[in-house]
Amino acid sequence: MTHLCLLRGINVSGHSMIKMEALKTTLEAIGFHNVQTYIQSGNVFVDTEEENPAAVGFKIKQEIFKAFGHEVPVVVIGSADLEACFKNNPFLKEKDMDTKKLYVAFISTTLQSTSMNDLRISQFKPDEASIDGNRIFIKYAVGAGKTRFDQKYIEKKLNVIATIRNWNTVTQLLKMYEERE
Repeated sequence: MTHLCLLRGINVSGHSMIKMEALKTTLEAIGFHNVQTYIQSGNVFVDTEEENPAAVGFKIKQEIFKAFGHEVPVVVIGSADLEACFKNNPFLKEKDMDTKKLYVAFISTTLQSTSMNDLRISQFKPDEASIDGNRIFIKYAVGAGKTRFDQKYIEKKLNVIATIRNWNTVTQLLKMYEERE
């Protein structure tokens, strides 16, 4: 079974540096097959007999700490999660949408419909967000680097693990998933 593992906070601003080739070798050494990485920000496909995404994420998190000494949260998703991004993203329906402003926060657990209230997104206007299961679709008005509505804020307000990917990365990851199947 193929899993996409989204590592949070590696190779960002010189923190938690991990070379993708070293990560690939490390994951292969603990039994993962067909390990494939995409860009330096921690997008890793692995094949394994293990079907439970949480178990895969836990094993990878443990091994990264053991091999590299970094505490790295891991969110594991399947191809259906990526497909849902395209099917359910309300911002894609807007006329002349600039996809450079679109992001997806992948969450470690399914969110409740009341989670939107907990986020208090109205404080971050004109940024917008929409919850869909274990993901939050985000449309930044100016850009991801110029908002306080980020992964740390989401994690603090909802008490979850979150990792955010831009729309271009989400698109590439789905293509890569489809090529693997």
